[in-house]
Amino acid sequence: MGLFRKLFKKSERDIEKIEIVSRKPVGKFRVLQVFQILGRQVLSGEVLEGIIYPGYKVKGKDVGVVMAIEKEHRRVDFTVSGDSVALILENKMRVEKGEVLEVYQS
Repeated sequence: MGLFRKLFKKSERDIEKIEIVSRKPVGKFRVLQVFQILGRQVLSGEVLEGIIYPGYKVKGKDVGVVMAIEKEHRRVDFTVSGDSVALILENKMRVEKGEVLEVYQS
């Protein structure tokens, strides 16, 4: 491990925990694929109900923040139920194919 990695490596306790303030989910998202693009975790799937905006949080085993939404290889401002989209997350989270995530406002 290089000197810079040792100096700038974040330990588990340094990584801030993302919390959900809202009590009621505003939607649901079914994960069909999980992959990495340019170091970001991308969840491809279908919006089952509700609406999703960038900045919203998705909750499964962990909590992730939606950084951007893409539909048919184009960035969109929001997505509604029935849409097949890719959610680009700010952080990584444990998620499996077929899992249904709850969506919360930020």
